[in-house]
Amino acid sequence: MVFANIGYLFLLLLLIPYIIWYIWKGRKSGASLQVSDTKVYAKAPKSYKIYLLHAPFVLRIFTFVLIILILARPQSTNSWKNSETEGIDIMMCLDISTSMLSEDIRPNRLQAAKDVAAEFINGRPNDNIGLTLFAGESFVQCPLTVDHSVLLNLFQGIRCNMIVDGTAIGMGIADAVTHLKSSRAKSKVIILLTDGSNNMGDISPLTAAEIAKTYGIRVYTIGVGTNGMAPYPVQVGGTVQYISMPVVIDEKTLTQIAGTTDGSYYRATSRSKLEKVYKEIDKLEKTKLNVKSYNKRTEEYQPFALLALLCVLLEILLRQTVLKKLP
Repeated sequence: MVFANIGYLFLLLLLIPYIIWYIWKGRKSGASLQVSDTKVYAKAPKSYKIYLLHAPFVLRIFTFVLIILILARPQSTNSWKNSETEGIDIMMCLDISTSMLSEDIRPNRLQAAKDVAAEFINGRPNDNIGLTLFAGESFVQCPLTVDHSVLLNLFQGIRCNMIVDGTAIGMGIADAVTHLKSSRAKSKVIILLTDGSNNMGDISPLTAAEIAKTYGIRVYTIGVGTNGMAPYPVQVGGTVQYISMPVVIDEKTLTQIAGTTDGSYYRATSRSKLEKVYKEIDKLEKTKLNVKSYNKRTEEYQPFALLALLCVLLEILLRQTVLKKLP
C-alpha cells in the first residue's frame, strides 16, 4: 500500500490537540443532576450506557482518520521489478555559426541538429545533460540538469548570430569540460557537432581534447554536411537567394579529438544519417537503472470511504437513541 498524496498524512497531527481538548472539557464539565450525598447510589447497578459514553467521540476520531487517508489517495501495486542505474553526465556542444544555415540537410543543418538532439535527450530521462553553444566564441546555454523540459525549451531558442561568427571548436570543448570536470558520474561525455574547421578561439581543439582526456571525458565528434557544395541562403533586398558554398569539414582534427579521448568520429551527410549517429552514441552510452518500478497502481479509497460512512451513521444513531440528551 502506497499513498499518492502522502503530505496529507500530516493532517493526522491535528487530532492531537482535538483529543487533548476533549479530555480537558470532560474534566471541567459539571454533573447534570446534583445531590447532597451519593452513598445511596453506591451499590446501584451501572447502566451499559456508561461504557458507550465516549463511543461517539471515538467514532468521530476514526472518521477523521479515514477521511485523511482518503485524501492521501491509498493505492495498491500489482507488480514491480528491480533494475540498476548508473548516472551519465552529457554536455551537448553545438556549432551555431552562420554556415549551419546551409540547406543541404533539410530544413537546414542547425534545425536538423536541434531536432535530432531533442529526440536523443527525450530518450535518456535518467541522465544529467547540459548544452554548450559555440561559433567565434562559446558559452554554456544550460548547465547539467535532469530537468530536461527546461533544456528542451532552451533548445527552441537556439539560432545563429547569437554570438560572434566563426568556429571556435577548442573553446566549445573547453567550456564543456569546465562543467564536467567536477562531476562524480562514472561516465562523462561530450557530443560535439560542427560543420566546419577551427578558425577562432584561444584554445586549439587538440589541446582541449587533451584536457578532456585528463578528466576522463570522452568526446564524440560529428561532422554535419554533404560533400561538395551546399545551398546557403542570402538576404538580397526583401528576398532570399541561394548561393553554393563549399563544405569544408576538418575531419582529420575531429577524428583526432575523438581518438584522444577514446570517443568516436561520425560523418552525417543527411538527416537520416544524423539520426543514426545519435542512435549509435545512445547504444554506446547506455545507462543501468537501479530503481523499483511499478507497472500498475489501483486506487484503494473505497474501503476507507465505506468505513468512514459507517462511523458517521453509527455516531448519529448513538446520539439519537441510547445516548440522546434531554434539554
